[in-house]
Amino acid sequence: MSKPWKASWITDPAFLELKPLPTLHKEYEPSGTAVHPEALRNRHMLVRKTVVLHEKPRQAVLRMTADDYYKLYVNGRYIGQGPAQGYVFHYNYNEWDLTSQLQAGENVIAVHVYYQGHINRAYNSGDLRQGMIAELYTEQGLAAATDNTWKYAIAAQYGTAGTVGYDTQFLECIDQRLAIPDWHTVGFNDEHWDTVAEKPEADYVFVPQSTPALQVYRIEPAHVQRLGEGHYLIDFGKEITGQFEMTARGRSGDRIELRYGEELEADGASVKHEMRCNCTYAEMWTLSGREDTLELFEYKAFRYAEVIGPPEAIRPDRFAAIVRHYPLDPEACRFETADSLLQQIWDICARGVQLCAQENYVDCPSREKGQYLGDNTVMGHAHMYISGDLRLFRKAIRDFALSAAVCPGLLAVAPGSFMQEIADFSLQWPMQLLLYYQHSGDMDFLQEMYPVAENLLAYFRKYARQDGLLENVREKWNLVDWPDNLRDGYDFPLTRPVADGCHNVINAWYYGCVQAVQAIRTMLKIPYEDELPALRQSFIAAFYRPEAGLFADSVQTNHCSLHANMLPLLFGIAPDQAVPAIVSLIRRKRFSCGVYMSYFLLKALAAHGETSLLYELMTCDDERSWANMVKEGATSCFEAWGKEHKWNTSLCHGWASAPIPLLIEEMIGIKPARPGWAEVSFRPRIPDGMPDFTLEFRTVRGSFRAAYRRGELSFKAPEGVKVAEK
Repeated sequence: MSKPWKASWITDPAFLELKPLPTLHKEYEPSGTAVHPEALRNRHMLVRKTVVLHEKPRQAVLRMTADDYYKLYVNGRYIGQGPAQGYVFHYNYNEWDLTSQLQAGENVIAVHVYYQGHINRAYNSGDLRQGMIAELYTEQGLAAATDNTWKYAIAAQYGTAGTVGYDTQFLECIDQRLAIPDWHTVGFNDEHWDTVAEKPEADYVFVPQSTPALQVYRIEPAHVQRLGEGHYLIDFGKEITGQFEMTARGRSGDRIELRYGEELEADGASVKHEMRCNCTYAEMWTLSGREDTLELFEYKAFRYAEVIGPPEAIRPDRFAAIVRHYPLDPEACRFETADSLLQQIWDICARGVQLCAQENYVDCPSREKGQYLGDNTVMGHAHMYISGDLRLFRKAIRDFALSAAVCPGLLAVAPGSFMQEIADFSLQWPMQLLLYYQHSGDMDFLQEMYPVAENLLAYFRKYARQDGLLENVREKWNLVDWPDNLRDGYDFPLTRPVADGCHNVINAWYYGCVQAVQAIRTMLKIPYEDELPALRQSFIAAFYRPEAGLFADSVQTNHCSLHANMLPLLFGIAPDQAVPAIVSLIRRKRFSCGVYMSYFLLKALAAHGETSLLYELMTCDDERSWANMVKEGATSCFEAWGKEHKWNTSLCHGWASAPIPLLIEEMIGIKPARPGWAEVSFRPRIPDGMPDFTLEFRTVRGSFRAAYRRGELSFKAPEGVKVAEK
């Protein structure tokens, strides 16, 4: 437990008398009639406090948080940013070690606090809760705490040309003439600044953030091309998440146009800033007449930048990017192969996951910036391998458990103020919990989360027919797959709310959910009656078509889609005589599904020993393939199989990372046999044609290494780990 806070919550006085707006509600229920003041959206507040220390501290820790978000500076130096978004009843705070930053005498704690103000997937915002709290401790005790002596000013330079995505972020048309230079430094005169307001009725429940702060670093361009007078094209070589940075010196009022994008236009000489993903990244920067440095607050997903402005003002040697993402050690997981295609597939998947791992997983770091429960099944699995760090996946599982405050059947997006519910995603939550436990061995967390799994199961049981199958799950979207044109003709009306009736995919997910919850009960030694045999028989009776040897989409149809068959194959529902027909269907239809569902399709093949077909599909050069992403210039995996396969395709989407865990677990054959890697299962199923490779990855037990050379596979496990070989 963290110690009680002695500091006060401080706020912009414009928010002091405002009551919080309700933002949590069921998706199909009204959210209320209160209107958010437009003038209080996109609010940038600068806060500072001078702290005098009699001597340099031997130890100094600042714990703090803000709503919606902050960037922290101490004595003029950037320290970090946060917090990870959270619900007000579970609000994260960060701790910063400032021992090396503080000095005897005057010190300045300066914070840029941002309130966005829209209901969206990226922030827990739009509720009129704004402000911050902070406490500085040294070995002498409490040295500073937020109260009404802290000073503030509004950062008026952040004008806007509107929002992008789904009100995800404001564009930042910065007028440098309105900026306050050196506001975060010692010696800045803040006598003319106003004092903040204390808000004693602030209703936050603070919890220490369970994950580290973001990794933030500066990179130089890979290439800068001069297109004309004052016109430059900057290429950072690959997709990044962060802010563009440049220095310029022109006349007061000079304007520089800035454009960003994930790709170039067809002419190859301009940035496609009207992006496929429904973001138009175009901003104006107005100069002050001094030497100005562009300091954007929000982050974007981009590879290219384009700069157009007065030639004499622009310094092409001062272009850079500030990159941000969850900390990732490049040595935590290394895969190297001489096969260039397989290497590129691995690399784009790893980079997609890296960039979509922010303070929580985001489905894309551009249009939505939201953490989606279904995406996490794939992304969390891949991220545990590429990072060797299980904390972000653990936090994601808890984030969705906390959404049970809205519905015991869980939300599809959490945290965040945007309310969306997807039944397919909710039913995967126990599978994620079980997967995390298998990798971590964290029994305490499994026990803590177990009641959430039971309540989720109870929520869905209210839709059960007499035979145990679900029908009319109308409170939540029945997704099947996305985009909807990649559902392989699934023959059931997936309207919102869904049509009356009983269909296959939702019941397959329900079966998998029951299967996972029963496995968790077994781990926790909780007695139970096995529901699966009866549920399996009901599923077969309703959907299996013996004449075709396949499963139909619903009780009313004989159409047998790819989706209606991959999940029964994965979860062991399919009778033995149906397996050859389903595998044949997959061989024929290949990826007649979205990238997201390809993970489950490939796992279904692996579950039945079809590793050669799995590898063939993973490395094929079909129009729907990872090779197609590579061919189209991907440096991170796409949202869809190709740029034109979806009307708003993001070119960075972590749900497309299935090859990473599938390659490690199902082909090289390394996976935990007992929770926490106490015992490892090593059952390689190297398909014909697999190239030589080297794989090394870190787990809670240490590093594993496998090498394949000229048809021979060597394997090394950490000392003390038992290996259960084939």
